[in-house]
Amino acid sequence: MKPTDFFARHQVFRFEEFLEAHQSGGKRSPETTGSVLKQHVAAGNLINVRRGLYARVPHGADAATFRVDPYLVASRLADDAVIAYHSALQLLGKAHSQSQRLTYLSGRRAKPFTFQDTEFIPVLVPVVLRKLPDLGGGIREERRQGQAMKVTGYERTFVDVLDAPEHGGSWEEIWRSLEAIEFVDLDFVVEYALRLGSALTVARVGFFLEQHKDALLVEERHLEALRARSPAQPRYFERRHRKGGKLVPDWNLIVPEQVRTRSWEEVA
Repeated sequence: MKPTDFFARHQVFRFEEFLEAHQSGGKRSPETTGSVLKQHVAAGNLINVRRGLYARVPHGADAATFRVDPYLVASRLADDAVIAYHSALQLLGKAHSQSQRLTYLSGRRAKPFTFQDTEFIPVLVPVVLRKLPDLGGGIREERRQGQAMKVTGYERTFVDVLDAPEHGGSWEEIWRSLEAIEFVDLDFVVEYALRLGSALTVARVGFFLEQHKDALLVEERHLEALRARSPAQPRYFERRHRKGGKLVPDWNLIVPEQVRTRSWEEVA
């Protein structure tokens, strides 16, 4: 395959992806492949986003000003990258507000970095899911500019932002975003929440589902399964802010007033 043919099919790609295609027509060393990429970067046909990651510059565009799709960048930052948390809500069109932080899951450690005003945040897949072939399930494929990318679906994202709210925004942002999801597979939500093994997460999920029982068509069996694994002793809704709030006995959760009453709706 000619390099230009590969570039035409890949808006953003990793060095390893191009190396595999470049070597398919004959024996070429990684050094030769690297030289080809450097030539195209110098010619303004490619942008070297970071080491080992490249973006194609469309014909007629200026490499100095061309804006690369940040979701495509995030999806190629690791060979197992999955767009997740608030970024998944954004990509799926359910986020209440937009953020310049893009979060992705990976089984490998990496450092955050910034490119074209977007901060890319890697998050390690939870240990209990890391060795599973599907990383715990609930991952779907989306296509963007002709390229496939992985993103957590509604159900997994629903649980993930309640499990790790630091990647979901404020509680108001999380609540309003999740309320934009009209339907979820509740059996998967319950099963996945239990699989994570966190009583606090289970209780948060149960509290949200009970609060939105009618809208999401939640059945008592879903709530019962979650109550059975909720904390044995009262726990604060927020791990880092252990003050204030009111105890919700069914879930052994001390819930902030703002979340319990959805007080932000009063000023909407």
